[in-house]
Amino acid sequence: MHHVFYLMLRRLRLPLIVLITVYAVSVLGLTLIPGLDDQGQPWRMDFFHAIYFVSFLGSTIGLGEVPYALTDAQRMWTTFVIYAAVVAWLYAIGSLLTLIQDTGFRRVLAASLFARRVTRSQEPFYIVCGYGDASSLLVRELTEHHVHCVVVEKDPEKILHLQVEDFAEDVPGLCQDATRSDTLIAAGLKQPCCRGVIALTGSDHHNLTIAISCKLLAPDLPVICQSDTSDTAANMDSFGTDHIIDPFEIFASRFAMLFHSPSMYLVYEWMTASMHAPLAEFTRPPGGDWLLCGFGRFGKAVRKHLGAEGINMRIIEADLEHTDAPADTIEGRGTEADTLIDAGVADMAGIIAGTDNDANNLSIIITARQLNSGLFTVGRQNNRRSEDIFRAANIDMTMKPPEIVARHILGLILAPLLNDFLHLTHDQNEQWANLLVSRVAGVTEEVTPETWDLQISPLHAPAVFDCLIRGEPVTLGDLCTHPRDREERLPCVPLLIKREQENCLLPDMDEALQGGDRILFSGLPDAARIIAHISHDHQTLRYIRTGEDLPGGMVWQWLARKGH
Repeated sequence: MHHVFYLMLRRLRLPLIVLITVYAVSVLGLTLIPGLDDQGQPWRMDFFHAIYFVSFLGSTIGLGEVPYALTDAQRMWTTFVIYAAVVAWLYAIGSLLTLIQDTGFRRVLAASLFARRVTRSQEPFYIVCGYGDASSLLVRELTEHHVHCVVVEKDPEKILHLQVEDFAEDVPGLCQDATRSDTLIAAGLKQPCCRGVIALTGSDHHNLTIAISCKLLAPDLPVICQSDTSDTAANMDSFGTDHIIDPFEIFASRFAMLFHSPSMYLVYEWMTASMHAPLAEFTRPPGGDWLLCGFGRFGKAVRKHLGAEGINMRIIEADLEHTDAPADTIEGRGTEADTLIDAGVADMAGIIAGTDNDANNLSIIITARQLNSGLFTVGRQNNRRSEDIFRAANIDMTMKPPEIVARHILGLILAPLLNDFLHLTHDQNEQWANLLVSRVAGVTEEVTPETWDLQISPLHAPAVFDCLIRGEPVTLGDLCTHPRDREERLPCVPLLIKREQENCLLPDMDEALQGGDRILFSGLPDAARIIAHISHDHQTLRYIRTGEDLPGGMVWQWLARKGH
């Protein structure tokens, strides 16, 4: 807070000098002007009585408790003191109010308060740089899962939106440039409770700068960055950025999966969906030729992945020179019927509107439907404010880059094993995927399941680890048993057991656990809470394993032995 006090003293220097001068002259005058006591003898105020008199006179304009009646000279001087003190106080108070309303002072005050809150925080937190569409979704989801975070954003309007949001947890916001190292340090980069930095500023250059700063200032801290270009992604990867997210690549790879394994795509959607979101329905796009409008970063990613699936694509692009489009690309925006007709929209199975303009994407889809009502439509929604319009357009599949980024980062934070699981299952056949869908659907309700992981270690699962140390076997089914009824299974599905030597997909319930195992679960939130309780509570785990409900505590155990 020394910056705030220094700024206040500097900005209020002249008002304070005026106020002190008025009081000093007033006190000096009262000590020099002679008066009379009750005996008619000359009498002068000393400095103590003069200071006391001016103190209550200058602030309240109230007379009283004066030893003797004032002379005319003293009354004249007192009149001067009254007006001079009132003017000085008005000037000082006005300057103070002006300072409080000053944007620079308020920013310094907010930064100081923010730094104090971060320094005093005892909870683990993540630093989120930038507060755009993806960041706002991510912060909301993190707070819903009781994960603390702080936001750094240089736009004061966005910070204002952050402050009025109704989050489940308090989210401090700092209105500063996140590319500056001192800003990152003030946000808690070097605090022991900081768990990572997430760069979602909307600018590849800014995200790159943040990643470099974090890796130099805190090398061991995980850094998650969004990158929309391959060059920036390669630069980030060269100095050890932990996770580099490209929403176009993520969507294109998953969309291509729909053509060879729709069930696995459904698993992806369920595992990475937002909290309390409705279950995604089974979707299978039609085979045949497809029309792609827009050959930017998104269009290139879609063409690469769909081409790997053997899907023929016809491309429409307005700027052929700068996008390096193929030779057979049709020049145009795709919003005109003539361009779509030239591209053969009447014979196409589906159309992908992938430009960076939401209005154009909607226009492309609506015009294409008028020419071919049987088209499978995919639209790219760039702005969250277009949500209602895209929903009203009844598009078969909407690509939302901010939501893809937020959901991917959420999975990295809440269930680090989820990314490994999705990579391992990418090449599984449709039969295996159908088995997985049936298992997950059997334990879920109307909303998407939660995904979490558990490590068999003294810190995260002490009860299980102690049993293994003593040579007492613990199976996966023991963790998934309801502690009130040993015949009832918890509403969850074990997805993966990751060990040093092997990875076990969809393990059986009789799988014996080992120290160091990391287990990925999917199911209802209650199951996650109960499994955490079982893995920590020795008495509960003993009852599930053996059926013996022994009393807890040394005293109760001693009484139980005495009773026998």
